[in-house]
Amino acid sequence: MKKYKLFINGADVDPVGGEWFETVNPYTGEPWALIPRATEADVDRAVEAARTAMTEGPWATMTPSARGKILRRIGDLVAANAERLAEIEVRDNGKLIAEMLGQLRYIPEWWYYYGGLADKIEGQVPEIDKPDMFTFIRHEPVGVVAALTAWNSPLLFVAWKTAPALAAGCAVVVKPSEFTSASALEFARLTKEAGLPDGVFNVVTGFGPETGQALVNHPGIAKISFTGSDTTGARIYEQAAKSLKRVSLELGGKSPNIVFADADLDLAASGAISGIFAATGQTCIAGSRLLVQKSIKDEFVGRLLDIARSAKIGDPMEWDTNIGPVTTPPQYRKVLDYIEIAKKEGATCVLGGKPASGPGITGGQFVEPTIFTDVKNSMRIAQEEVFGPVLSVIEFEDEDDAVRIGNDIAFGLAAGVWTRDIGRALRMSKALKAGTVNVNTYRAVSYMMPFGGVKRSGVGRENGMEAIRQFLETKSVWISTSTAGPSNPFILR
Repeated sequence: MKKYKLFINGADVDPVGGEWFETVNPYTGEPWALIPRATEADVDRAVEAARTAMTEGPWATMTPSARGKILRRIGDLVAANAERLAEIEVRDNGKLIAEMLGQLRYIPEWWYYYGGLADKIEGQVPEIDKPDMFTFIRHEPVGVVAALTAWNSPLLFVAWKTAPALAAGCAVVVKPSEFTSASALEFARLTKEAGLPDGVFNVVTGFGPETGQALVNHPGIAKISFTGSDTTGARIYEQAAKSLKRVSLELGGKSPNIVFADADLDLAASGAISGIFAATGQTCIAGSRLLVQKSIKDEFVGRLLDIARSAKIGDPMEWDTNIGPVTTPPQYRKVLDYIEIAKKEGATCVLGGKPASGPGITGGQFVEPTIFTDVKNSMRIAQEEVFGPVLSVIEFEDEDDAVRIGNDIAFGLAAGVWTRDIGRALRMSKALKAGTVNVNTYRAVSYMMPFGGVKRSGVGRENGMEAIRQFLETKSVWISTSTAGPSNPFILR
């Protein structure tokens, strides 16, 4: 098995504790690499390297334009290594090669985009209301950033978090999921090859209660960017508040995907399938609550069944595979538990509902694509994030009913609306409480468009120009041009 090392201060280093753990291929169920188990001492090394890089050496004095050139070179190297990195990610998280290679070929755009933004961070010179004063506003890097990423799209999330942070002039310490750490360690070497100064980009791997908690609590961290579950995000938010760290959280979702009777039903059915069964349902924006207008429910469910039954389950490295394994054993058990909960609640299972088996299915972490009808929005299967290939179909009467049901949830990450009525599309996009609303499409992302949620789906935004602001501090500068002092030094000027 390949034995990885931590990446700290521009070098591959052994963990202080001298321990490694196995990372398992979800398709075969067998370990394929050894990942270093970082301790608090390793986190200290990484944070100190990042802090030093921000105060000494080339990164501290580098112009924004020079930073941008390095980020664009990182994008070139990701593009050149896309196939190799995609295969590593498939081996580590079990998602389809078609999905992961598509992501890896798109990820360079984040590095190009934020490389271009690096020297577009502009201040202001306000016309101040006080005479004999010259003032200006500048934006400076917030400090060392802790980037904690999820296991479902490892390098995509690394790009979302670290490209804008580096463009802003910050240094970063990445802590990938313990289930999918290999690609982040491989990527770290590309940052070195691109010319990123030592200490600016660091990767520490290990478990949440050890490595993750040490990073979140470290006094040298100024900003935390986390992607993961809402429960873990809430704990991070609470811990960060104790030292007043800045925090952005991209958390879970239970998104409504709403189909009206006037929609193009073939298009909507394809979008509904993509919304829940793509990535084996392991995506935070999964359209796991399918709201269907009552008058077309039976017809529409029939269309869904026709498509879902044709899905090929199996080896994620095969290009014609549609559904791969669930990534982790705990998540696999969680998905099956929720299926049983739904059955006990009275939902009707019209497809799937059990572990998948058959030719090409190995490793024991496959779940059949599952569809429940007769779901009430109050059921746990409709209110709690499953993060697997499980769809809940919920009837609604009219537009007001769809909005009521759609918003009756603790989450607010995404929503979908399928209709030919442009007026309805605009009304629904305004009424739905979600960070992203898709109309006649689903599961679309871009480096140009802000992404994030409301309610328990998170705090802050990633992507687009808004993302870079998450890594900047605003400083106001006052310069007096007067040759005389204040008439009364004991009052506010």
